[in-house]
Amino acid sequence: MNKIAKRRKTRRVTYRGVRVGGNSPITIQSMTTVRTADVPRVMREIRALARAGCELVRVAVKDREDIAALPAICARSPIPVIADVHFDHRLAVDSARAGAAGLRINPGNIGSTEKVRRVVDAAADAGIPIRVGVNSGSIERDLRALARRDPARALCESAGRSLELIEGMGFRDLVFSLKSPDAMATVEANRAFAARNDYPLHIGVTEAGPALSGAAKSAVALTLLLSEGIGDTVRVSLSGDSVREITVAAAVLSALGLRKDIPQIVSCPTCGRSWIDVARIAERLEREIMGLRAGGTIAVMGCEVNGPGEAKDADIGLAGSKQGAILFRKGKVERRLKGDFAGEFIREVRNFLQHKEKEE
Repeated sequence: MNKIAKRRKTRRVTYRGVRVGGNSPITIQSMTTVRTADVPRVMREIRALARAGCELVRVAVKDREDIAALPAICARSPIPVIADVHFDHRLAVDSARAGAAGLRINPGNIGSTEKVRRVVDAAADAGIPIRVGVNSGSIERDLRALARRDPARALCESAGRSLELIEGMGFRDLVFSLKSPDAMATVEANRAFAARNDYPLHIGVTEAGPALSGAAKSAVALTLLLSEGIGDTVRVSLSGDSVREITVAAAVLSALGLRKDIPQIVSCPTCGRSWIDVARIAERLEREIMGLRAGGTIAVMGCEVNGPGEAKDADIGLAGSKQGAILFRKGKVERRLKGDFAGEFIREVRNFLQHKEKEE
């Protein structure tokens, strides 16, 4: 049986109390999808992400209107806010001064060494980390030929240049990310960087795609890296609803056993024996509980054959029956449910997890 490798030992950085790297739990993050200047919409999305289990959130900062909105967003957000800046170093400097918990830049498009230095100095003054984000689409001009032949090597070379530049400025509160839309190029680049450096890594596949194919591509890269002990914070980049990114990332970490405080949902694929709408109930359950920080296995099964039989190890489960549904725990039937059995079951699950959350 293959085992998860021991976690790679790295430095540790802190985003307003949320630790990344070292022996800290692997954190889950996402990015807002609406314009940052629209504070009410941004806050609605951040709160929805936080409820789903997001622990760090990025916002795009592309102009002065976004900068003006940043202090209010940072003050109201339930989770640390990282300012994502491209091209204009002044926006990064002002984001640090506006209360951002961290910066994300690519020195390759920020400009001259002096401009990068100003960003680094602003982060140092604010006491916040910088993530150096290197993507295949923003590789330096002189590395583009290499990127066509060996994209992973080009990503690693670009990240190495940024590391040398910023370390030379005396700043080491850094996180790195090396991403490509190609899952295997992403894996190879991160393996190479991890073998040479002890900085924390933010891992994920950039521009992964729509919900299903993007989740599959992301899961491939994340599983390979995480199983080798590589990765300190993760994002699943999907087109559309940002909350789905959190659900997929949490599911991967839970399935690999890397976050014991994330519930794991098992549900049958259904067949002609099913008495209930398993997919609808399981998806509703997923939306409502994945943000809770307590471990446990929750089962939704279509009939008495699969549950509690095949799901006998679940902490709590629901199984369809001719009369409605049954609630079971560790394979033993507790009681029969009728009427709004899905709602009653989800309340039972929330109570179970909230009790565990308090204990842990």
